[in-house]
Amino acid sequence: MYSKTNTTTLIGLDGKLVEVESDITSGLPSFTIVGLPDSSIKESRDRVRVALINTGYRFPAGRITINLSPADLKKEGTQLDLPIAISLLGSMGVINFDYEEYIILGELSLDGRIVPIRGALAMVIAMRELGFTEFIIPDDNKDECAIISDIEIYPFDKLNDLVAFLNKEKQVKAYEIDLSKITEEKTYDYDFKDLKGQESLKRALQIAAAGNHNVLMIGAPGSGKTFSAKHLPTILPDMSFDEKVEVTKIYSIMGLLDSGHLVNERPFRAPHHTSSEVALIGGGHSVPRPGEITLAHKGVLLLDEFPEYKKNVIEALREPLENKEINVARSQASVKYPADFILIAAMNPCPCGNYGNPLKECTCSFNEIRRYLNKISSPILDRIDIHIEIKPVKYEDLKDDTKSKSSAELKREVVRARLIQKERYKDEKISTNSELNTNQMKKYIKLSDEVEKIAKMAFNKYNFSVRSFNKIIKMSRTIADLEASAEIESKHLLEAIRYRSLDDKYWSN
Repeated sequence: MYSKTNTTTLIGLDGKLVEVESDITSGLPSFTIVGLPDSSIKESRDRVRVALINTGYRFPAGRITINLSPADLKKEGTQLDLPIAISLLGSMGVINFDYEEYIILGELSLDGRIVPIRGALAMVIAMRELGFTEFIIPDDNKDECAIISDIEIYPFDKLNDLVAFLNKEKQVKAYEIDLSKITEEKTYDYDFKDLKGQESLKRALQIAAAGNHNVLMIGAPGSGKTFSAKHLPTILPDMSFDEKVEVTKIYSIMGLLDSGHLVNERPFRAPHHTSSEVALIGGGHSVPRPGEITLAHKGVLLLDEFPEYKKNVIEALREPLENKEINVARSQASVKYPADFILIAAMNPCPCGNYGNPLKECTCSFNEIRRYLNKISSPILDRIDIHIEIKPVKYEDLKDDTKSKSSAELKREVVRARLIQKERYKDEKISTNSELNTNQMKKYIKLSDEVEKIAKMAFNKYNFSVRSFNKIIKMSRTIADLEASAEIESKHLLEAIRYRSLDDKYWSN
C-alpha cells in the first residue's frame, strides 16, 4: 500500500520540500530508504522500527521502500524520522485520513517520544514561503516556531498522540504564543559611564554603532581594548522583529537556542585566535555549516589579538566585510550565509605590546615589529573603517569623577542617527551609511567646495586607496548624522580623517 507525507531538509538556511513516499509489498522482509539520504537518515530505519514496536504497533513483514523525493537532492537531518514513521503507518493502514496538507518534522526516540530538532524555525519559514500553513513539530520546538503568526503549529511529544490526532480521534488546537512576553530586551552588565579615561574610544565606538562601521583598536596590553569592545552592544539599536527572526533562525540551525524563544539581544561573538578558517567563515565536509561571522549576524564580532589569527583566516574576511555575506562551496552543496556584523579587531602594536607605550619600554626589534604588523594586509586594513590607538589609562583617569555619558545616552544619539539614515535611504535596499556603494554616494553625499578641498589635501597627503577614501566620506556622513547636521562640515571630515591617519604611523614604509 502506498502513502506519502511532506517534510523538508535544509540546504544552508534554505529549506527544500521533500516528499516521503512509503510502499509495502510482499517478499522477503527488508527496509530500504532511497533518495540520497545521509547517514543520520539511514539510521532512521532502526529508530523508526523500534519506536513503532515500542509504541504498540506491529511492524509489517514484507519489502518496505521509503523514497525521498526529489531523488537528486541530498537530504540530511533527523527531522525525517517522524514523516517516515507517519508515511509507513499510512501504508500499514493505521492512519486512515489524509495528512498531506501538513509539513511534518521530528526525531523519534526508541520509546516513541518525539524529540526536538535543529533548524525547526528555518524549515517552517521556508515551507511557509511555498504556501504551507500547517505544521506538525516536536513539542520542544513549539515556542521558536510559534513566533510566525500566519501559520498553525501543532506540537506533539508522543507518537501515539499524533496518530490519534491524524485519525481525528483527538482534538488538538493550534499552539499560540504571546510575543509580548518573549521580546523583552536584555539588561546589560556593562555601561559606558563606567569606562574611565577612554573618551576618544567611546566616541569612535559610538560612530561605529551609528553607521555600522568596523573598528581596529591598537594599544598596549591592559589598555582596555577587549573590555571596551564588550560595551558596544549596549549602544546598538534594538533589533527589529524581522531581524530577531533572522538571527533566531541561524541560532536554531546551530542548536544554540537556550530558551527556545526569539533571540532578543544582538549577538556578540568572540572566537579565540586559534580558530580555524572553517570555524570562523563556515564550512564542513558535506553541506557547509555557518561559522562565527554568521553567528555574529546583526551583532558584533570581536577578533582579539588580531595578528595572532592565521593568515588565511584573516584574509578570508575580505568577502564578508565587503558584501555582508559569505559564499561557501563544497562538493555536496554551495550555500550563501548572511554576515552583516560590526567587526571589532583588537591588537597590540608589536609582539611585546609596548611599542609606543609611554609607561613601558618596547623590547622588539624593528624587523620584529614590521613582521608583526604586516600580518594585517592592506586589503584588510582598507575594509576596516575606523583605526584608533588606545593609550594606557592613567591613575588620575580612574579617580576622575567627571560625569561621562552612559550607554543609554549614547544609544539615544545612535538611534537618532540611524533613523536619519533609514529615512534618507528609504528608497534604497540599505539602511546605514557603511552600506553605500559608489553610485549611492554620488546621489546622497554632496561636499561643499571647502570640504572638497580638505578631502583632496588628505587624499594626496596620506595616499589613501579609493576604498579607504570612500570609507572616510561615509564616516563623515555618520558623524554629521550624529550631530543631526544636514551637510558634512569640515569638522566632520577632519574627525573622520583622524581615524585613518594611524596607518601612516604603523604601516608606512
